[in-house]
Amino acid sequence: MAHAKTSYVCLPCRASYKQPHPGSGPGPGHRDRPCPRCAEPLIHVGSAFAAPRRRDVAGWRTLSLLLHAGVRFHKSCCGGPGYRPRTPGEVRARMAYARTTGEPFAQALVRRELP
Repeated sequence: MAHAKTSYVCLPCRASYKQPHPGSGPGPGHRDRPCPRCAEPLIHVGSAFAAPRRRDVAGWRTLSLLLHAGVRFHKSCCGGPGYRPRTPGEVRARMAYARTTGEPFAQALVRRELP
């Protein structure tokens, strides 16, 4: 039986890696996974993740904001992770909406449309 793959990223290196999904019990899957380039811990982002190109500075800045807000890219019942902002402007608009309404940042960031 093949092991499912999931994505991990290193923000400083702007790199993404597919690795076996961590197991549900204790063991090697739960230890920090180091980046092969810089040895910093990788961030588990989920199996429905598509990385921006390494040169796409704005895309990686947007990704960093999403990850620091707790947003990940796990498959849902419909196959994908749902809407995720792709530009700093989309992130700024959703952060402003969250500040004015009191909605949690992670929830506002995944809103497809703003009222």
